[in-house]
Amino acid sequence: MSSTTVPPLRTRKPTGVIPWPIVLIEGEEKSGKSHQAAAFTGSEQTGQAYWLELGEDTADEYANVPGADYLLIEHNGSYRDILGQIEAVHAEARRAAAAKEKPVVLVIDSVSMLWRMLVNWTNERAHRTPKNEAKLRQDPDAEIRPSMNLWNDASERWQRVMYLVRTMPGIVILLARGKEVAAVDGNGDPIPKTKDWRVEGHKSLAYDATVWVRLQRDSDPQVIGARSLKFEVPRSGKPKTLPGFTIERLVFGLMGCSIHNQPKVAPELTGDLAQQWMPKVHKAAKQGVDGLKKLWRQVESDEDLSRNEVLVVRAAIERMAAEVKNPKKFSDPTSDDVARLRAAAAEQQDQAAEDPGDFEELPPDEFAAA
Repeated sequence: MSSTTVPPLRTRKPTGVIPWPIVLIEGEEKSGKSHQAAAFTGSEQTGQAYWLELGEDTADEYANVPGADYLLIEHNGSYRDILGQIEAVHAEARRAAAAKEKPVVLVIDSVSMLWRMLVNWTNERAHRTPKNEAKLRQDPDAEIRPSMNLWNDASERWQRVMYLVRTMPGIVILLARGKEVAAVDGNGDPIPKTKDWRVEGHKSLAYDATVWVRLQRDSDPQVIGARSLKFEVPRSGKPKTLPGFTIERLVFGLMGCSIHNQPKVAPELTGDLAQQWMPKVHKAAKQGVDGLKKLWRQVESDEDLSRNEVLVVRAAIERMAAEVKNPKKFSDPTSDDVARLRAAAAEQQDQAAEDPGDFEELPPDEFAAA
């Protein structure tokens, strides 16, 4: 596209359809969070429900909650596998939405433990740096503070999960731990006789949710905030009490969602069109070199890709083919050590650049640089 070419303006009238919500339910231990989620999975107004259990141990037992109907997602505990399973649910939700089926439901129990996993990962990485290892050899009790780049890596992983949650064309229930804590001032000192409430999770958790519900053992459920035109929470700062609360009543009653008015599926946001091809590269790699050969030919036929984007995707296919033919062996195949993976990827990329023979089995004209 030349610098003087202006694309045609594409617009449409808004539908007014209410999107499927992200429901954050947080609260004290034994306050009924998981029970509420399990009961909702049996709603006649929803489709298949999936339960992703992270650091909790109730999912098998809660299948006995009256009406509960969900499939328990299996994973090996690593971030990589957890993210992959959420991506699989996301793909199924998109398929169901395109087929105009009842909405898929995803329950994550709990996002507090997801963030705790990332915090632990960040602290462990901080302890492994050469500088801090030397510091700990001198003083095993020395304070180690993770650097900002390590926290940024943890936040990036959190945001990958939340992006899938926000763009899920179905209903997502996020369960989190919440508790009353001592209030502190700007210097971090406790404020006498003053209490505050803390939700365990990334600081952006409340922003990602459509509606935020708090459960406590000795009081009625409260809605802390909601992004809805049909169901508003006073802006006075006081929560809205909901006696007899159920998720089904909240979603299909108070918020006005309806299975008869399917929300429009939002397009995936990508920095460039090449990014959309990366999952296809990984999928094709499962079929070996033959699968990657087929994908190589498909890239050229995609008229929406610019020439630079074609080259980016082809480079990714070449690197993946090199890995399929000569897989790297790690001491721990399930490790999420980003430094090690990045080093391996960089080495692989350099090797592919120096050795164009990784695709020697393919016709030379198909793999010639543009």
